[in-house]
Amino acid sequence: MFDRLGRKDDETPFVVKWFAEQGIEVWSVMEGQQRFETHVDDLMNYIRYWQASGESLKTSIRTKTRLGQLTQEGYYTGGSVPFGYKIVDKGRVNKRNKPVFDVAVNEDEAAIVRLIFKKYVYEGYGSYKLCHWLHEHNITHADGKGFPNTSIQHIIQNVAYTGVVKNGEARSEIIPELQIVTPEVYEEAQRIRKERLRPHGAVPLNCKGTALLTGIIFCGHCGNRLTLTTSGGRKHTDNGTRGPARVRYECHYKKRHPGDCDGQTGYGQVKLDPIVDKYVRMKFGQIRTTPKESFISEQRAEEIRMCQETILRINKTINTKQAEIADYKAEIIKIIRGESQLTAELVNEMIAQAEDTIQKEQDRLYGEQAKIYELETAAKALEQEYAKIKSWADMYDQSSIAGKKMILAQFIKGVYVHRNYEIDIELNVSFAQLKSYARAGSSGGCNGPVADVVDF
Repeated sequence: MFDRLGRKDDETPFVVKWFAEQGIEVWSVMEGQQRFETHVDDLMNYIRYWQASGESLKTSIRTKTRLGQLTQEGYYTGGSVPFGYKIVDKGRVNKRNKPVFDVAVNEDEAAIVRLIFKKYVYEGYGSYKLCHWLHEHNITHADGKGFPNTSIQHIIQNVAYTGVVKNGEARSEIIPELQIVTPEVYEEAQRIRKERLRPHGAVPLNCKGTALLTGIIFCGHCGNRLTLTTSGGRKHTDNGTRGPARVRYECHYKKRHPGDCDGQTGYGQVKLDPIVDKYVRMKFGQIRTTPKESFISEQRAEEIRMCQETILRINKTINTKQAEIADYKAEIIKIIRGESQLTAELVNEMIAQAEDTIQKEQDRLYGEQAKIYELETAAKALEQEYAKIKSWADMYDQSSIAGKKMILAQFIKGVYVHRNYEIDIELNVSFAQLKSYARAGSSGGCNGPVADVVDF
């Protein structure tokens, strides 16, 4: 048919006419010859391809819709397969009895993906540092090619590694057998990525060096962020060598505006870091010995139980009133037959009162159900919070300096240091037992909470 020549209504009609004007006959097996002898021939020529263009759009929409449905159902519908997966034949066929393929985890590549996420989330590696680290350890694709930093960025941002099949905007639910990293790890990677794009974000841009508090330490007097400075040791006259470098956290605002900040200009890293490290180890020790049941408030469970009891009472009231309405309607039949001593007006009034009560009770029911949903959602969020904090506590002692920096950047919102190394630590987690500032003295001891600062 003529529409096989093309389906562009603003192009194909003029191409066909151009052929005819050049003396070339245009024929269709089904529709015969296309002539241009009258004005009606021009109109029919245009209408034919205008209609074909519409059919093409409909076909495109139907195809896109069906592919989206298949994707939502978790089926592979074509396209490039992310690193970490492979195409396999599981015996599935289409309507034409042709084999179609499915996606499966490539365990060798999946191990590299997990390693990339581990280094990125827990050890503070960025894409460039990961690129060099993988090259130094001879970790490559199957074809021997390395991982450029752009590929690593794509891996970090690809939600497919949580077990989601996606094609364009269509996505499936999480499929456990396709999951390479957990949704929690993936979300943490996205949070870290976004924090690194912000000026003075909560995640350290550089995890090099031995200073633990880079990016999370502030002057307790003026509130400005302290910066890390390094100065060389004194030169030894006997052999010309220098001693170890001295690392300090300095308040640049104090140096520029000495009259506006009454704190110290700097604080030694070798003295300050052990104080905070001792406090964090103490808190993590408390977390390791705290059962999950204590973390998730018993009061919340009691509130859910009370809501459930209220719902039972509301349903009982609604059922009673519905039974009353049924009785009132039966009484109306008796009134019509002259078998009742009640009046229709009185019965209608009682029905209206019962219906009003049912409406009010249903409103209460919706409110209680919404409250239970909120409480259960909060409890689930707390369980996830507990698991996250517990993993930090378990990893902290065995982590490298870079890993400890990443944990502290997530666990601590800010360390505020005052003169004589008095420290306020503001935590960044919704944990009831840690919902406070903790004051530490210069000896490294912690004197307990002094102010609630975290919304629970």
